[in-house]
Amino acid sequence: MARRRQIYEGKAKVLFEGPEPGTIVQYFKDDATAFNAEKKGTITGKGVLNNRITEYVFTKLADLGIPTHFIRRLNMREQLVRQCEIVPLEVVVRNIATGSLTKRLGIQEGTRLPRSIVEYYYKDDALGDPLVSEEHITAFGWANPMELDEMTGMALRINDFLSGMFAAIGIQLVDFKVEFGRIYEQDQVRLILADEFSPDNCRLWDAETGEKMDKDRFRQDLGGVGEAYQEVARRLGIEPEGDGPGDHKGPDTVQ
Repeated sequence: MARRRQIYEGKAKVLFEGPEPGTIVQYFKDDATAFNAEKKGTITGKGVLNNRITEYVFTKLADLGIPTHFIRRLNMREQLVRQCEIVPLEVVVRNIATGSLTKRLGIQEGTRLPRSIVEYYYKDDALGDPLVSEEHITAFGWANPMELDEMTGMALRINDFLSGMFAAIGIQLVDFKVEFGRIYEQDQVRLILADEFSPDNCRLWDAETGEKMDKDRFRQDLGGVGEAYQEVARRLGIEPEGDGPGDHKGPDTVQ
């Protein structure tokens, strides 16, 4: 079985050429990074959990009418997604103050914000993914005003839905990051949700204890990172799997 061509390797995922034109195989790694890859480690089984959690969340969002790049999960570590042109922005929605927001503005961690706040970060590892304004985005052509409005609206819809979904299983959705991509259909350009949604790119706190259940456990050396990810999956009702064909680096075959 011929191994498919690798297109890109990032900090948490590897992208391979898909079985059909316009598709990509997204492979989830166990690698963990923080502080713009200054801190590195491995969390055994993280890729498997993030694959399953992303599948679950993206399927729920698609049912809500949010278009996504997700097509189907292939195996433990891989999913088939639509190829798209990634908008070079990270869209962050914050519900509770923590992380860089507390440092920038001197707000006490855990303060519930008066309303959900949307922020934009320019995707550039060399620059440390800097915070940017709407003026920067439109002036430099990273997105036009209509696209910016659409991404912001989708991010807030995602926040409303997922806040309720996580609240129902005793978890606070503190904040999260999403990315969007463009797909070209005839003369139309559409925006779709891309990348992933997992404890790698959101903050989740236990609603009763305030215990952190996300990558902050790795960032802050709290320990129990894998167990926290497993608990999120368990509460979502995602059943664990045994070893399968996806537990390797590089898709030999697509099922």
